[in-house]
Amino acid sequence: MPIPESQLETWSHQGAVTTAKQTHESIRVALKAYDWPKEVRYEVYLQGSYKNDTNIRGDSDVDVVVQLNSTFFENLPVNLKRQFGFRDASYRWEEFRSDVLTALRNHYGPGRVREGRKSLKVQTPYLPADVVVSVQYHKYPEPPRSKDNFVEGMAFWVRSEGRWVINYPKIHYENGVKKNDKTNKRYKPTVRMFKNARTYLVDRGVIPADLAPSYFLECLLYNVPDDKFGPNLQSTFREVIVWLREADFSRFFCQNEQLLLFGSSPEQWSEDRAHRFLEAMVTLWNDWR
Repeated sequence: MPIPESQLETWSHQGAVTTAKQTHESIRVALKAYDWPKEVRYEVYLQGSYKNDTNIRGDSDVDVVVQLNSTFFENLPVNLKRQFGFRDASYRWEEFRSDVLTALRNHYGPGRVREGRKSLKVQTPYLPADVVVSVQYHKYPEPPRSKDNFVEGMAFWVRSEGRWVINYPKIHYENGVKKNDKTNKRYKPTVRMFKNARTYLVDRGVIPADLAPSYFLECLLYNVPDDKFGPNLQSTFREVIVWLREADFSRFFCQNEQLLLFGSSPEQWSEDRAHRFLEAMVTLWNDWR
């Protein structure tokens, strides 16, 4: 039998947000207390499920971006950098990350801040925070028309892998808001519904915990046509799954519409894992008890 509307309604509910806002503000206060070099400009903002209103009960770590804005990283060749008058920065991402780490340890204590692979892990008085220390990124089209003709993202260096990671959390958020509006406010509840359905199967050992990470799942659903988000959650669940099982994943973009969702990089999902997730959803729908 299909999953009851009442169960899907429960799964569509948003988790608590107050402590996430308090966590964000706590990080902001910790950084503001630091004695920064005069030329440094930065901003602190939420990303991830708490920012995008797709958090569910049980989500814990709050994703916070600390972004250096007095310096930027870009995708231009050397000749165009010179043409646009860009110069090498004296204060770079490496110095900024070191200062952010010091600021957080000064505020919370050395034992409550540790270095992770991609982020700083901070134990605040509220929720744990994953603090991504980044630099503003400018993505220029080819050919660029002017130095102001770029898409803003953020970038950070993964030391253990010797590479830059580039993402676009602000655009991800803006596109999610637009998608939610175009679907009569059904998109974000649908994301939460599928996240909770996934967690239900993970808790019962049906699928592995890493099969469908929340970011990939949200991006997958972003590619579903707006008219598949129906008047009730049962029809939405069914129509979304039916459409996705026949879709061409090679054309899917992340919610930021700047990066392909599927591929071989560490920041992309595999088509095989996505199909395994969908088949698990089909079985859950058909065999609900």
